[in-house]
Amino acid sequence: MTAITVSPPHSPTSDRKRKRFLRRLAGVSSGGMFLDGYVLGGIGAVNAAISKDLGLSLTWQGLVAASALIGIFFGGPLGGYLSDRFGRARMFTLDLVVFVASSVLQFFVDNGWQLLAVRLLMGIGIGAEYSIGWPLLAEFSPTRLRGKLLAFQEFAWYLGYLAAYAVGYGVGHALDLDWRIILGTSAVPAVLLLIARIGTPESPRWLMSKGRTEEAQKIAEEYFEDAQEIADLAGEETRKANFWRLFSAEYRKATAFVCVFWFCTVTPYFAIASFAPTVLSGFGMGDGFLGALWVNGLALAGAATTFVLIERVGRRLLVIPQFWMGAAALAMVGFFPAASPLLILVCFLLFSYTNAMSTAVTGVYPNEVFSTDIRGAGIGLATATSRIGAAAGTFLVPVALDTIGVGSTMLVAAGLCAVGAVVTQLTAPETKGKPLTVTSAPRTKR
Repeated sequence: MTAITVSPPHSPTSDRKRKRFLRRLAGVSSGGMFLDGYVLGGIGAVNAAISKDLGLSLTWQGLVAASALIGIFFGGPLGGYLSDRFGRARMFTLDLVVFVASSVLQFFVDNGWQLLAVRLLMGIGIGAEYSIGWPLLAEFSPTRLRGKLLAFQEFAWYLGYLAAYAVGYGVGHALDLDWRIILGTSAVPAVLLLIARIGTPESPRWLMSKGRTEEAQKIAEEYFEDAQEIADLAGEETRKANFWRLFSAEYRKATAFVCVFWFCTVTPYFAIASFAPTVLSGFGMGDGFLGALWVNGLALAGAATTFVLIERVGRRLLVIPQFWMGAAALAMVGFFPAASPLLILVCFLLFSYTNAMSTAVTGVYPNEVFSTDIRGAGIGLATATSRIGAAAGTFLVPVALDTIGVGSTMLVAAGLCAVGAVVTQLTAPETKGKPLTVTSAPRTKR
């Protein structure tokens, strides 16, 4: 640990400046999550048009739909490694350059291979965003707001996902736009976000972990909310980034927890949401678009609920009961596939709402349980693990619907929710109201 000088109380003017900075940082960070949701939601909205235009087989439909998720699998760990080694701020801008370039390239693809390659590259940029932007925001956030600001990231993701549906099905169909134009619209917010991120300061906590104490204190005094947050910097240890520390006795339980938690949260969602119109139409709901819009709208409401409650009730209460309710809702659909369309829709809506509540916490726990030197790597690994499930769910759902049917597919998803509930109940810590150096301390020191 390194000594930190605690400065006198802030002036009202500097306090306002700090609040503006924190709002701006939360905004440009959540913008990355909006883009992630927009990209992944957009492919579902135009999947049928792409398949018809490019003549894609069932296998290729799944590959294209899952391509960005596969890219995230590689981008998460890569971004985490670069973020832990070279800093958050620099990578916070560079990863968006990759995203902008790949977004523009979508306008020019004319076969399945090209679209697959472009969206893989896009996924790499998105994956890096998780393990760069999230740690940066967590390390600037005051203890009393950390959970709320991180939970808002997932709210922004759902907002982007819902916006993609609106653009793809609403604007796209109404104006009869080419699917390339619909996918390429992601370039517009990406360019604006890239400009807004220029000049973002480096994380004081990352600087402290590299032994750059004077730089860390200078930035902390300019941007941290109060003296207590500055004093907490003294708890940061100077360590070299080491990916394998995630599997040491100090952190392997935390690593296992966040990976399983995130995997079991997002896999059922992607298995359903990516093909929601297909799934819902299978239950006699027309083309399924309106039902899918409700499913994604309730997900947005669920994420908003967590955002409002997380600093009041804590993390565990927003995760464990929601896992069980989601499992029950999907099991109901699986066991009674011949039930009325209204009952099926209610079950999907209940799952969507409760699943989004727990998903919003996936932006919180990984940032809180890993120390600064491995925070990016830990988030990157958890991101990659979650996207294995998300990609598998997206890729396998068309096949599963065609072979084992909707009911059995829903039972598999319900089982994953139940596994997530058990693992979280046994291993999830309660981190509400605790400084980052406390929540991320090795288990041997807690």
